[in-house]
Amino acid sequence: MSAQPVDLASPLLPVQPVTSRPVAAPQVLSQTPVVRVDTAIVLRQLAALRRALPGVQLHYAVKANPARPVLRALARAGCRWDVASRGEIEAVLRAGGAAADMSYGNTVKRAADIAYAHEVGVRRFTFDSPGELAKLTEHAPGSLAMVRITTSGQGAGWALGGKFGCPPDVAADLLVQAIRSGHRVGVAFHVGSQQSDPLAWTEPVAAAARLREVARAHGADLAVVDLGGGLPAAMREPTASLAVYGAGIRQAVARFLGPDVPELMAEPGRAMVAEAGVLETEVLLVSERAGLRWVYLDAGVFTGLVETVGEGIRYRVEAVRDGAPLAGRTQPAVLAGPTCDSLDVLYVEHPYQLPTSLQPGDRLLFHSTGAYTATYSTVGFNGFAPLREVFT
Repeated sequence: MSAQPVDLASPLLPVQPVTSRPVAAPQVLSQTPVVRVDTAIVLRQLAALRRALPGVQLHYAVKANPARPVLRALARAGCRWDVASRGEIEAVLRAGGAAADMSYGNTVKRAADIAYAHEVGVRRFTFDSPGELAKLTEHAPGSLAMVRITTSGQGAGWALGGKFGCPPDVAADLLVQAIRSGHRVGVAFHVGSQQSDPLAWTEPVAAAARLREVARAHGADLAVVDLGGGLPAAMREPTASLAVYGAGIRQAVARFLGPDVPELMAEPGRAMVAEAGVLETEVLLVSERAGLRWVYLDAGVFTGLVETVGEGIRYRVEAVRDGAPLAGRTQPAVLAGPTCDSLDVLYVEHPYQLPTSLQPGDRLLFHSTGAYTATYSTVGFNGFAPLREVFT
C-alpha cells in the first residue's frame, strides 16, 4: 500500500451525480411507488471502490440491498460479503457467493446461527462483549474473531449510536481473551453511514494500531483490520469523491499500521448500491398548513424512506411531469408520506425547493435510493403495499 502523502486540505471533489434513465411510459409510472435499480451502476461503483482502496478486500454489506439481482451481479464480479444473519448467508449462497468469502459482522448472534455459519464455511466473526466471544469459542472454535471498537460517529449522516462496539480498553481485554481461547484476532470498527469526513477513519485506525501492540505482547498479531463502511453516495449536499476518501484511509493506514500492514477489509454498502437506485413517487396532494407548503407523496417513512427520520439522509429530488423535468419558479416545501402516522414526515427542517406548478399526479424522483429502501419498507402498514423494486 502506498505511503505517499496526500494533500487532503485541497477542496473536496464532488461526487459525480447519477444520470437517471428516462422515465418510463405513463402506464408504468402509475404503479408508484417503485425503486428502479440498475445493476450496471452497482458494478461501476464496485470498480470505483476497488480503485479508491487498492489492496483492501471489499465485503459488500448485504443489508444495504439483498436483492438477488444485486447479489448475483456482485458474485460474478468476485466481491466478498459482510453478512448479518443466517438469512443473509443463505441469500448469498443462493446467488453464487462462497461462505469462505463471508464475514459475519453482527455482534449479536444466535448461538445456533454461529454454529450454522461455521458449519457451512464462514470463518470470520465480529464480537464486542465477553458473552459473544464465549459463543464464538464454543460454536466457531479457531475462527477469526474481530473485536469491534466504538467510534464517535461524528460527521455521519446516519450515526450508529451506542448499540455496537466497545471502548478500546475493553477491546484490549477481549482481544487477550480471544487469543487465549485459540482464535486468530482482528479489529473492526464503523465510522457511521454516509460519512462526510474523509479523515474519520484516522482515529479508529490509530486505535487499531494500539490494539495491535496488545496482541503482539501476548504472542499474536492482528490478522485483519476491518475498516467498516461509511463511504458516501451522492446526496443533496456535495461530498468528496471516493478517491479522496481512499486517500485519507490510505494515509491513516500508512501512518499507524505501516510498513508491515495486516490484511485490510472494508464493508461498503450504501457506496456500492445507493446510486444505482431511483425511487419514483406520485404527488397526492399539495396544500398549505400554518404558512408552509406541504407536498404529500405515495412513498414515505414506511414505504422505503425511513432514513429520512431525523433528516440525516437527504436525497437529491427531481420533479417530473409526463416524463419530463418540471421547470419554472420554485418555493420551499415540506415533504410527507401517505400514512395516517404523524411520524410519516420526511423533511421539515430541510425543506426542498420544488416548482410552484407542482400538482397531484406529478412525480418526484428520489436519487441514490438503491440502498436501505425496499428492505426498510413495511410489509403493509396502514394498508399501503411494500415498496416495489425493478431491476435492469
